[in-house]
Amino acid sequence: MASSILCGDGILLNATFVIVGGGIAGVSCAEQLALEEPEKYVILISASPLVKVARNVNKISERLEQFDVEEESHTSLEKRYPNCRVISAFALEINDEKHEIYLSNKQTISYKRLCICSGAVPKVISDSSPFILGIRDTETVEVFQKKLSNARRVLIVGNGGIATELVYEIENCQIIWAIKDKSVGATFFDAGAAKFFLPCLNEGKQPGSFLSKRLNYGLEGTSVSKSAVGSALGPDWSVHVNLKGKTVENRNIHVEYECEVKSLHEREEFLKKKLKETYSEQSEDSWPVYVELTNGSIHGCDFVISATGVIPNTAFLHKNKFQLADDGGIRINDQMKTNLEDIFAAGDVCTASWHLSKHWFQMRLWTQARQMGAYAAKCMACDIRGQTAIPDICFDLFTHVTQFFGYKVVLLGLYNGQKLGTDYEIIVRSSERTEYAKVVMQNGKMQGAVLIGDTDLEETFENLIHNCLDLSSYGEDILNPDIDIEDYFD
Repeated sequence: MASSILCGDGILLNATFVIVGGGIAGVSCAEQLALEEPEKYVILISASPLVKVARNVNKISERLEQFDVEEESHTSLEKRYPNCRVISAFALEINDEKHEIYLSNKQTISYKRLCICSGAVPKVISDSSPFILGIRDTETVEVFQKKLSNARRVLIVGNGGIATELVYEIENCQIIWAIKDKSVGATFFDAGAAKFFLPCLNEGKQPGSFLSKRLNYGLEGTSVSKSAVGSALGPDWSVHVNLKGKTVENRNIHVEYECEVKSLHEREEFLKKKLKETYSEQSEDSWPVYVELTNGSIHGCDFVISATGVIPNTAFLHKNKFQLADDGGIRINDQMKTNLEDIFAAGDVCTASWHLSKHWFQMRLWTQARQMGAYAAKCMACDIRGQTAIPDICFDLFTHVTQFFGYKVVLLGLYNGQKLGTDYEIIVRSSERTEYAKVVMQNGKMQGAVLIGDTDLEETFENLIHNCLDLSSYGEDILNPDIDIEDYFD
C-alpha cells in the first residue's frame, strides 16, 4: 500500500486519510475513501465503540434516498474494508501545523488529509438542572428510558424532528408539549400539514402503521466515555427503544403554542412561592419540578425533555484558527475544504459557505450528513491526486424523506418557501387521514413540495423543480388527482 499504519510502540500512527467522528457523516466518508483509494490507509476515530452505518439504501429517485441506520462494532467495518482501521477514542486536539491529532488514549495520529465529522451537541435549555434531559445520542437515550419508566408526566420543549417523534412514540405518560411556533412540526411542515397531523396526537402509534421497524441500536452492554459526545440519532431512532411511562391511562397530550421556558421551580421553591399550576388533577405538591412558560402557564412534571436543536461540536478545536460561520459551524467551500491546509469537514459540524444552488439549503439532518460525508471523501481523494472534485448532484436540490406520526413525509426544494420571501403561492391537496400534498409555486414554476402519505409524486415533482418547467397553464390542476401528472413530466 502507498501508505502504512505505524504502531510500533502503540503510540504513533500514520495514515493518508483520517476522519474524526463515528456518526453517519464520518462512517460514510471512511467507507467512500476505502473504495476510492483501496491502496491507502484510512483511520476513523470514534468516541463510541459502536459506529453508525447506513443500511438498506433505497434510491427513490435521482436525488432522493431512504435508508436505515444501524450501530455496529468497529470490527465489522474493518472486516468490510481491510484498509480501514477504527480507533475508539476521542480527539483532544488537532495540531494543524504538524498534521497531527492527539487522542484521549494517548495516541498521536499523523495525517495527510483530515476530515472533521464530529457532529453537533444538543442545545439544552439548561445544563444546571438535574430535571432537564437533552436527547442526542445512544447514551442519553438510555438515561431517558430509565427516567421515563417511572414518569407520570413529562414536558417536551422543542418543535423539531426529535420532539415531534417523541410526542408520537411515548406511551402511558401525560405529555405537555411547549413549542415556540404557531403550529406543531414547524421545522418540517406548515400549518396546513400540522392540521393534517393533529388528530394523530392523542391516538398514538397504530398497529400496522407506516412507521417501519428499522433501527437497531444494540443498547445492551454499550458504554461510552462521559467525556465523549456520541454521534447523532438516525431516522426512527425510537422504534426499538421502550418509551413507556408509569401510568396506564389513555394518551393525554396538551400543546402550549408560541412559548418558551421562562423558569424552572423545584417542589420546595414552588410551594414556598405559593405558585399554582395552570391546570391540575393532582395535589399541587405532587411533582418534583414545575415549569413556568413565557405565556404565563405553569405545569408540574417528572422531568423536562429539551429537544431544541443542536450546535456544531467544535469545542475541541478551540486552539485552531478555523473560520466559523454565524451558526458556529466550520465554514467549508464546495470542495468541503476548511480554511486550514489539508483539513476538510462534513456533516453537522460544518456550514456550507459556497454559492448555494437556488433549490438547496443546509439542514442538520442525517440525510445531508451521509451525502456530505461521501462527497467529502471524493474531494479528499481528488485533492491528494491534485484534482478538483465535480460537485455532487445532491447539492442541486434539497431532498429529505422521513416519517412523522406514522406517515411517509417527503420534502423537496424550497418546501416552506425558504429564500422566496413572500413572493410565492401555495397549492394544496388534502385527504383526511390519507394524504397531504403541497406545492410552492413562483412565476408558474414549482419551487418546492411537501408530500405526506403515499402520494407517489416525489420523482415527478423532483424533476419539475429541478428542470424549472413553466406550469402556468396547469394552475391548480397540478395537484388534481384526476389528472395523471406523472404521464406528462416523468
